[in-house]
Amino acid sequence: MVNAASIQALRHDLEVEARRLGFAAFGIAPAAEDPVRAARLETWLEEGMHGQMAWMADRLHHRRSPEGLWGEARSVIALGMSYAPAADPLALAGSADRARISVYAQGRDYHDTVKKALKALARWLVAEAARRAVGEAGVKVFVDTAPVMEKPLGAAAGLGWQGKHTNLVSRDHGSWLFLGAIYTTLDFAPDEPARDRCGSCDACQRACPTEAFPAPYRLDARRCISYLTIEHKGPVAEEFRAALGNRIYGCDDCLAVCPWNKFASAAAANRAFLPRAELAAPRLAELLALDDAGFRTLFSGSPIKRIGRDRFVRNCLYAAGNNGEPALASQVRALLGDPDEAVADAARWALERLS
Repeated sequence: MVNAASIQALRHDLEVEARRLGFAAFGIAPAAEDPVRAARLETWLEEGMHGQMAWMADRLHHRRSPEGLWGEARSVIALGMSYAPAADPLALAGSADRARISVYAQGRDYHDTVKKALKALARWLVAEAARRAVGEAGVKVFVDTAPVMEKPLGAAAGLGWQGKHTNLVSRDHGSWLFLGAIYTTLDFAPDEPARDRCGSCDACQRACPTEAFPAPYRLDARRCISYLTIEHKGPVAEEFRAALGNRIYGCDDCLAVCPWNKFASAAAANRAFLPRAELAAPRLAELLALDDAGFRTLFSGSPIKRIGRDRFVRNCLYAAGNNGEPALASQVRALLGDPDEAVADAARWALERLS
């Protein structure tokens, strides 16, 4: 039998190593299924609030719990890396000639940065568990690319709580954490779940331009600007186009207005997520001119690259239709015959608005 003190000492040193590798938040959650959490996920899927994200339902049995994905898992090491912005994410709301890109996508692709650190931490854990003879440490690392419910697991591990906007809120880092997880066969004592501290505040609910929250703690992705500009394929329903404003990739509104952000410090953010100058306040006219090669070059190493040129230019055309600048009409008109149907449709809509 493994000595409890040895496991506890390993857990302490694991947190120290995690922080050395750039993680700002650390906690342990059990790998067993939480029936309440699983039931909420099932209800959300049954109501169709996941929109076109079919993968959410396709692997429901894996999302229900860490053990459902990997039967040998006993503990989840939940980790958060800060990307707290130095500038106001809403500052460009009234800038007609500029486009708004979500804070998380203005720097290096978080998948690469977080996963690299997770792998380094997992290797450290395997080596230390063997050296200290506390048992063989099986590990699997995840960052937003597998059927893992990072936000509920982060809340269960004490990193923060799921706010009324459904994202994780930290007392120290506000709404600005990238989440990752390491599943392990080691049986660590779990941390206490975080207490919900939203209180009566409903700032995030009121901030949503498309009324994507049918109730506190419930998100209808089909109405969410982040979903519409990133995950949704084809034309966006006309009822939402004006509300997109100049947002062309993601939306920070519900995150940015959270009062807990006052405790978040840009100094704690990983430097890999510092905004690239060309993405912090890009000119809409330049983005409308992108062909596929230009798009790939501009967004090399960026999470934006995965949506492709067509979906991105579609979003830029909606922004052009919303900004009221007649000077963009010639660029919009040039896209009326675009091979992509959604781009051509967006160009027709934008030109009508500009006219």
